[in-house]
Amino acid sequence: MARTAAILVARLIFAGMFVMAASFKFLGMAGTAGYIASAGFPFPLVLAWIAAFFEVALALAFLTGVLFSEAALLAAAYVLFLAFAFHGPSHWQANQMEFGAFVDHFTFIAGLLFAAVHGPGDALVARRRRPIRLLA
Repeated sequence: MARTAAILVARLIFAGMFVMAASFKFLGMAGTAGYIASAGFPFPLVLAWIAAFFEVALALAFLTGVLFSEAALLAAAYVLFLAFAFHGPSHWQANQMEFGAFVDHFTFIAGLLFAAVHGPGDALVARRRRPIRLLA
């Protein structure tokens, strides 16, 4: 019972983080695009919209358990990208608080990798009726 509860709480935390991130993007898309542009990326508004919808998809995967391990791996790669792109070593000299933000991403990545290996648990998991076939 405690194991199931811990897994469900962890899934809610993962989903909550991505729901919050997506919400901030949807509520302030121009600001998000500006932040992306300030990091030197092209097409910042397009990237902001892609990021927001990607975060919604991740949240849904964590809430439903569908494609959970795959989503956790994609989320870990995404968070690693965010760590280096927006808080990496090039940002530390201007603001040492960026180092703390950078390191925090790695604790989140560790949890996502653990979740990817162990899966969504057995409770409150939507099951696919048919397996996904990549080759006919």
